[in-house]
Amino acid sequence: MRTMIDLGSQRGSLYIIDTATAVDCTKDVRFRRSFRSLIECMVPCCGFQLSSNSSDIGDSDSTHGSSTPTPTTVTGTFFGYRRGRVRFCVHDNSRAAPLLLLEFTVPTAFLAKEMQHGLLRIALECRGASAPCASLFAVPAWSMYCNGRKVGFAIRRQMTEADAAIFKLIKSISVGTGVLPGAPKTGDGDLLYLRASFERVIGSMDSESFHMIDPVGSTGQQLSIFLLRT
Repeated sequence: MRTMIDLGSQRGSLYIIDTATAVDCTKDVRFRRSFRSLIECMVPCCGFQLSSNSSDIGDSDSTHGSSTPTPTTVTGTFFGYRRGRVRFCVHDNSRAAPLLLLEFTVPTAFLAKEMQHGLLRIALECRGASAPCASLFAVPAWSMYCNGRKVGFAIRRQMTEADAAIFKLIKSISVGTGVLPGAPKTGDGDLLYLRASFERVIGSMDSESFHMIDPVGSTGQQLSIFLLRT
């Protein structure tokens, strides 16, 4: 049975749909409440404490450059099996092929614990000596920092048939979170996803960032991803 969280105009308690129908979300959605509901599904216990020692990577990247770049809007999708790794994909829109597909070498549960505090900044850093003029989307591997702490790596991937099947299932969802049943034989558990609109800001050929847009129209930057080539 597929479970999806309805992010429509519901103003009261969260309404859970237990049918196989897709849910498309409207602008006046209570996104943060639904986002937290998915996190609670992923992480039942909230004993994790955010470290107070954070580096300046996220803060410095967000203010990089003296000029103000013109942002564009793209679709970003986080997805991963409950006992697997998280992947992040950037599309022009929810029905388009991926522009960038990254796999983070951190468990889904770890990232969910970071999300439950309401602020998630992921900084990805690479060295530019090997390919200084290549697109950031062509970089094969990144050092990954989560809320100021180095936690592992991010690896660029090509879309597989399994990825394409997942995108087909959720192509009608422009903004939303949900849970899809996993294959019983793999032991990875259910597949969880978060899809949202992101503001894409290109600071230079060596810096780029994505900031999740609140569906009511304001950019709170509660979830941001920074790409930096040094």
